Amino acid sequence: MMISQILLSPFSEFEFMRRAFAAVIALSLGGGPIGVFLMLRRMSLVGDAMAHAILPGAAIGFLLSGLNLFAMTTGGLVAGFAVALLAGLVSRSTGVKEDASLATFYLASLALGVTIVSVKGTNVDLLHVLFGNILAMDDPTLLLVAINATITLLVLAVIYRPLVIESVDPLFLRTVSRAGAPAHLVFLALIVINLVSGFQALGTLLAVGLMILPAGIARFWSRDITPMICIAVASAIASGYIGLVLSFQTRIPSGPAIILVAAMLYLGSVLFGRVGGVVSQLFPGRHLEA
Repeated sequence: MMISQILLSPFSEFEFMRRAFAAVIALSLGGGPIGVFLMLRRMSLVGDAMAHAILPGAAIGFLLSGLNLFAMTTGGLVAGFAVALLAGLVSRSTGVKEDASLATFYLASLALGVTIVSVKGTNVDLLHVLFGNILAMDDPTLLLVAINATITLLVLAVIYRPLVIESVDPLFLRTVSRAGAPAHLVFLALIVINLVSGFQALGTLLAVGLMILPAGIARFWSRDITPMICIAVASAIASGYIGLVLSFQTRIPSGPAIILVAAMLYLGSVLFGRVGGVVSQLFPGRHLEA
């Protein structure tokens, strides 16, 4: 009875907890598949860089309109796309690796964004921008997150095949189709869209966490892409639920609590995962014998 009360009463009694959990579900449905493809394409750090890249645009929106949803979202989208395009342009024009140019732009973006918020706002505003506040999720923000998740799933359904083939064998895709480059650009756009959604709930520093950590968890439980996506989404939702309960029962902020739970699930998967986990490698199952 006590356990069920701890796990269920926060959501049955408080609307802001139900709204926060709905946001977690939407973020998980959109970000889980994106995280899996980021991991398979060895772009996990690119996702982290893009999360920081949206900060100056969101900060400029904050500078002009305060904590206005439309202004900060628009600014974040513009900044994210601009950094992605500039990094690609520099990489193709100078021969510098794309990850190096992206790292340069995201560090500059992070510094610029923090500076803008610090000059305009208070320390509370800065913490809100950097770490978000999913418990303060209002209806317009929740609607935005849900719309972005819907768009992500629909677009992924269209570009799923070239994404999968390019993740497994990019050379084969280039020989049989020209869909690789357009699919990659659309995929980058989906990364930005989901990071903007995560920014509203978890802040710019933690937005990528609900993408990358569940994908890392899934990698230790399956070798097939479709089950990996399902496991990533499920683990993201579980991390969000447990993190919200932990935040409600303690003084831990909600965003860090969610990411800490996901990190603990990741460590558990590293130890006990059936695909490459430490225990499975130390004590492998019996193979077929002649």
